Amino acid sequence: VSAGNGCGHTLLTPHSGTLSSKNYPGTYPNHTMCCWRLQAPPGTSLLLAFGDVDLEPSEHCAHSSLLLADPQTGTAYGPYCRNSVPSARLLVTNSSTVTVLFNSTSHRSGRGLLVSYATSQHPGTHYTQEHISPDPPLTMCFSVYCPAGCKDIHGDIWGNPSQGYRDTSVLCKAAVHAGVIADELGGQVTLSREKGITLYESAFANGLRSKRGSLSEKRLVFHKVCCLLSPACDDVLEVVTFNASSWWHEVDVLGQDRAWMAERAALSTTGHSWAAEPGTETAWLELDLGTRRNVTGIITKGSSEQHDYYVTSYHVSSSRDGKNWRPYRGGSGQEDKVFEGNADSQGEVSNAFIPPIIARYIR
Repeated sequence: VSAGNGCGHTLLTPHSGTLSSKNYPGTYPNHTMCCWRLQAPPGTSLLLAFGDVDLEPSEHCAHSSLLLADPQTGTAYGPYCRNSVPSARLLVTNSSTVTVLFNSTSHRSGRGLLVSYATSQHPGTHYTQEHISPDPPLTMCFSVYCPAGCKDIHGDIWGNPSQGYRDTSVLCKAAVHAGVIADELGGQVTLSREKGITLYESAFANGLRSKRGSLSEKRLVFHKVCCLLSPACDDVLEVVTFNASSWWHEVDVLGQDRAWMAERAALSTTGHSWAAEPGTETAWLELDLGTRRNVTGIITKGSSEQHDYYVTSYHVSSSRDGKNWRPYRGGSGQEDKVFEGNADSQGEVSNAFIPPIIARYIR
């Protein structure tokens, strides 16, 4: 839980999370405070990684400070500020409960703080590639644990899931973009550092926009576990039948008919796509995969440059028999997940299903 007017980007789960001061990495405000109470499952202990602690220096960190307390053992860590930083980036506690307290008085400068945590079940939280040690040989797979909440931390990523990412990209943020972890859950990622390429093309995926970047010495390539076992996990699934709630029968200004039927929803279709009858409030498109399949993600695209229509957001539901439908809620399981779609009619946008959907029918 968190409380106070000085809390910035925060995502707390029982197994990992990310927290920051308000406005990070911009200057944190005057006269604010935030108290985070971290609670891990019984039998585990908390590990905290200090991504950034940049609070204006003062004697005994009296003006702005970060203080951590372990109520179970009565141990305190800090106070920390710019002239009294943590001695190590990783703090290993012997407790499943830690209170993190940030406060500020009047000050002129300072980015504030960025901290992540994980439990002893996942020893190692990382923000960027340079925190990984030792340096693995080229093309050798290695594994790190990424905390929940990396999607909105400060830092850029260059590249896309198919070609890999410039090695200066924020690693865990790139892992969310690549669809190997869900931001709300975090998790273990497997990747390799391989030879760099001339140009890294940008892409919009899983709610993040990557940048277009130039040559780097090395690149990060993420591997889905199923791809390590079988190359078939990235296969495009064949759709046997398209169905829809309705379709648009258009008569253009020249009196010509154009049918925006469901089968035109296939990604490879040229010209116009599927569209529901105008004015429909609860339109849906249904894909019959012919048999139960393991569905790991979806790619959407607008109609075409000539027909400038696209879907900006959508829900997903699945069925094994075509009669009983289950809404997709992702890893949190609390609310139906809203996927971020397209911002124009030309670019492709991919979204990963974590966990994957096992079904014959997808809506």
